[in-house]
Amino acid sequence: MSKVFDLAIIGGGINGCGIARDAAGRGLSVFLCEQADLASGTSSASTKLIHGGLRYLEYYEFRLVREALQEREVLWRVAPHIVWPLRFVLPHHKGLRPAWLLRLGLFLYDHLGGRKLLPPTEVLDLTRDAAGKPLKRGEFTKGFEYSDCWVEDARLVVLNAADAARHGAEIRTRCRAVSAKRAGDHWSMTVEDQATGAKEEIKAKALVNAGGPWVARVLGEVAQDGAIESKAKVRLVQGSHIVVPKLYEHDRCYIFQNTDGRIVFAIPYEQDFTLIGTTDQDYEGPLGDIKASEKEIAYLCGLANSYFGRQIAPADVVWTYSGVRPLYDDGASAAQAATRDYVLVLDGEAGKPALLSVFGGKITTYRRLAEHALDKLAPHLGARAEERKGWTGRAPLPGGDFPTDGVAAQIDGLLKLYPFLARAHAARLVRAYGTRAQELLGAARSLADLGRDYGATITDAELDYLMRAEWAMRGEDVLWRRSKLGLRVTQEQAAAIDAAMLARRSGRPRSNAVGA
Repeated sequence: MSKVFDLAIIGGGINGCGIARDAAGRGLSVFLCEQADLASGTSSASTKLIHGGLRYLEYYEFRLVREALQEREVLWRVAPHIVWPLRFVLPHHKGLRPAWLLRLGLFLYDHLGGRKLLPPTEVLDLTRDAAGKPLKRGEFTKGFEYSDCWVEDARLVVLNAADAARHGAEIRTRCRAVSAKRAGDHWSMTVEDQATGAKEEIKAKALVNAGGPWVARVLGEVAQDGAIESKAKVRLVQGSHIVVPKLYEHDRCYIFQNTDGRIVFAIPYEQDFTLIGTTDQDYEGPLGDIKASEKEIAYLCGLANSYFGRQIAPADVVWTYSGVRPLYDDGASAAQAATRDYVLVLDGEAGKPALLSVFGGKITTYRRLAEHALDKLAPHLGARAEERKGWTGRAPLPGGDFPTDGVAAQIDGLLKLYPFLARAHAARLVRAYGTRAQELLGAARSLADLGRDYGATITDAELDYLMRAEWAMRGEDVLWRRSKLGLRVTQEQAAAIDAAMLARRSGRPRSNAVGA
């Protein structure tokens, strides 16, 4: 008889991989399939913030804000290589929310979440503070500075998958769930390898639909359970971002209000750029290839121009990215007012094998979502589902086994072991892989030992590691999800990386020739 997994998960975004990690670490057998690459959808298209969501206070979402605020320092502790603190400057706009209301909101923000490591809010004189210099002269004199955290979002997904696999989970990328049906006391799911077309039956006691924007498709086409689909509707909201050359020199971020009620962030990005986003608009188009529209790009440029002295135009944009957030449809009239809280819908009455569908959620609260998902599934999975509750908030993610203030020491230590590295190269590796950078570099004693340099310090050794340990299969997986080095390589270099990875997949000997 073929193996029956405790849990089968459809979707390799942050929620699916977070649930897989928590479940596998509790001793449950887990299968996860993702139709594309890990984090290839919404989870790599975020603003990349671990934050409480200051504006959600206006919608009285105190539970969500409190949970998110608590998670900031938890995630920073377990992944200090890919999570770090940022300071945010909120200029007071005289025509919008009054200063006293902003101060009250930030007081709640400071005290709702049990903050211990992050510094508190400060009031700024923008006529004197360096944060005022990039802003339009004379228009913004007062501001507030508060704390949140940054995260490399796609890497967070991959590291959760890697830790799930370390605990025994089976992770299948580019593997699509075709159909699923209840067969007695278990689910029988058919999955298809996207490369070969080969199909396989997967059996599991419970099924998790973490399809993100595809959650309704999974219910309607895969599980064919319209009864559940009618209980909880998903509202697709598009969020787009633009990246422009660096607009200012300091390392703080800005949060800007707009007259339409939306807020937009401007964040230092990849050393040489500024990230601006996000938009909020309902989305009804195809889910396969979501792009920032000309209207959204113009909107973000215009909002930035209303605050910054240095003006930008769509022609200055070097990259855009866009994703669709699968929010729970609470009937809010405006996209920006729709709840960011998550809703877990369980169908498993009368002894039927359980189906749990995940609606909504934020990358900040993915770990708590996973815990609540297993709470709901526990009656269907036995005693092991109740074991080790909360373990994911204590155990470091792969590569994160060092203190929150230990990044510089990690870089210094890596340079002692591998003195041939430039400091910027070592810093990039530590920020991406943490203590696992040594696993990537192995026994190398010179740059030549790392193989070909494809540009932006991407070497054969790194490609080998990413394909072996992180499910990367194509150049875009490396350049736009495992890293953002796509901003720094030429089209020819990107094509060479893709060709080298294709050769590895097909078993052909690699070539070190320039342009090969």
